[in-house]
Amino acid sequence: QVQLVESGGGLVQAGGSLRLSCAASGSIFSINVMGWYRQAPGKQRELVALITSGGSAIYADSVKGRFTISRDNAKNTVYLQMNSLKPEDTAVYYCNVKAARGNEYWGQGTQVTVSS
Repeated sequence: QVQLVESGGGLVQAGGSLRLSCAASGSIFSINVMGWYRQAPGKQRELVALITSGGSAIYADSVKGRFTISRDNAKNTVYLQMNSLKPEDTAVYYCNVKAARGNEYWGQGTQVTVSS
């Protein structure tokens, strides 16, 4: 079985920072891409950031310059450093892992709430 354990969400004031972590464990063969998505109430889930095993990253336009994604391949862990948070960043954040053989896994989600 594969588990993605997320941590780091919470309540923060606008302009503040949070760091999300997601550790993957279990029978995962060859993780390729790790990333974060988010879903706000009444909205569709959207991509926040992705990072490849080689360290190449892409970001949603709405978070560029404020969020930084990184990963520790030895620990199968992905991080999302979120700075200059805005109320519109409020959402449930989900960790996503794409592995070999077309396997894809999701975390349970962690709530991020930014107050104005």
